[in-house]
This record gives sequence, structure tokens and C-alpha cells, in this order.
Amino acid sequence: MKGRIFLLIITVFVCFSCGNSSNKKGEFVFPEADSVPSSEAEKLSPEAIADISRNISSPVEIANLLQLLEVPFSQNYLATSIDANKQSTNFDKALKMGILGADLGYLNMYEKTGSSLDVLSSIRKLADDIKVGQFFDFESIKRLSLNKSNLDSLLFISIDSYTKIDNYLRENDRGQLSALIIIGVWIEGQYLATQVVSQYPDTMLIDRIGEQKIILNDLLLLIRPYCNSGSEFTSICEDFQNLKDKYREIKITFTQGDPVSVEKDGGLVITQTEKSIVEMSDEQLKGIIEITKKIRNRLISNN
Repeated sequence: MKGRIFLLIITVFVCFSCGNSSNKKGEFVFPEADSVPSSEAEKLSPEAIADISRNISSPVEIANLLQLLEVPFSQNYLATSIDANKQSTNFDKALKMGILGADLGYLNMYEKTGSSLDVLSSIRKLADDIKVGQFFDFESIKRLSLNKSNLDSLLFISIDSYTKIDNYLRENDRGQLSALIIIGVWIEGQYLATQVVSQYPDTMLIDRIGEQKIILNDLLLLIRPYCNSGSEFTSICEDFQNLKDKYREIKITFTQGDPVSVEKDGGLVITQTEKSIVEMSDEQLKGIIEITKKIRNRLISNN
């Protein structure tokens, strides 16, 4: 579903990929070029963008993992320095909207209602400023955020709202803002996950961070057409290229897993699963944690 990437903005805080299905054979490697050619990025169709969105895994996966680890809530992880009233450019407004969206999901997961409503208010301000507030049903989102039992309804409204935003921005030649929202969600999710893993070095969470090598390549495809659109875009493109360099030597291989049988429409459907194997040293993980923190903190400092 196009726009699925945005469901993370309202629900939970991370955006982790198990990899592009087209790459799940053998070992994933970056393209030989140090950067994705803009001519190729510009050819991305709506279907290709939707495919990138679908490769962001279910937020429930990470939420369940963190709950399994019994990771306590930490206010220190949040981008509390962002003031929605002080964002002067559309670049900052779209980017911070994504970052705050990831924080909102984190707060909702831990049922921090008071703080989540404050963040929701900031998101509403930023959405109105970039002329997409009309696509949000803020009152319903606010009501559902107060009631954890209505998660399914919250997911539906979130997906629908952000799908409309994505369509509107791209149809009106404002795709760069949609890309920035996605970038904001991802970098904040990456930051939150790397901060957690610094204190709780669980193997599954480490693997999820390693698998971001794949989605990072997709993110570069999204942002590459805008890298020469101004100093802000040039800087963020350089940031992500530097992050890509940190991931370059990490190896990800895919193997077939056991078939899974599920009942669908009265029949039995068998799906072949795949497993990823991440080879990442402690030093490589440390480098990713450090550069993620550096990039994220730079992005939230321009208020």
C-alpha cells in the first residue's frame, strides 16, 4: 500500500526493513558507484516508491521486540529541542514533522499520553504550515491515542492520512517534502534504536540495525534527485552518504526459511519465508551508533 511508510509516524518509533525482496538472494551489496545516479533516482515510479514503503517492516515487530527486552521508557531519547513554531523553511518543517512523528509513536507505545498530545500538536502545526493539515483527522487521532485498545483504528487513520499527504505532495511537484518526512521518520527511528542497543545489546535488535543497510540504499534513491536543490539538501545527502560508507563492509545474506501456512479466504496459503544473516562487528556497530547520533543531533539543532 502506497504510503505505508507513514504509519510509523503515529504508531511506533522505528522503521526497520528486512530488505528489498528483489535483493533477498545471496548477499546484499551496495551499487558499485559511491552514490546513486540522480538520473536513475528520477526514474522512480509511484510503484517503485510504494515498494520502498512496503519494505519498512511492521511496527509491531519492533514494539514486541522492545517489550520482550523490557526496555524502559526514556525521555532522553526524544527530540525535545524541536519547537514547531521556530521552523522557518519547508525543508525544516517536513523533516521535523517526520522526526516528531517517530517520537509520537514511541510515546504512544509507552502510553505517555500527556507528552504524546503535545507532540501531536506540534505535528499539526507543521502539517498546516506545509499545507497538508487538511489530510489529518487530528481529533480522531487524538482520541484514539488516548485509548490503546483502538490501535487498529489508529493505524487505519494514520495510513490513510499519510497516503493522502504523499499523493498530494508528489502530484503537486513537492515530492521533496514527502522524501524529507520519510527521512525524518527513519533517522529518528534509527537514532532511537541505536541508543537502545547501546544499553541493551540484544542480538535481534543489532540485526535489525544491520539490516538498515538495505533500506538506506532505498532512502538514497528517494533523496538523490534533490541533492543539488540547495545547501540543506546537499548537506543531508552528504550525511546519508557518510552513513552508507559506515554500512558498506557489513554483510547481509539471505537464506530460505521454513514455509508458513496461513488460512486466507477459506483456503490454505503457503508462503516461503526467508531469513537474513547479518555479519557486523562491534566496531562497525559502534561506528553506526556514533554517526547516527551525529547526523540526528545536527538535524534537530536547526530550530
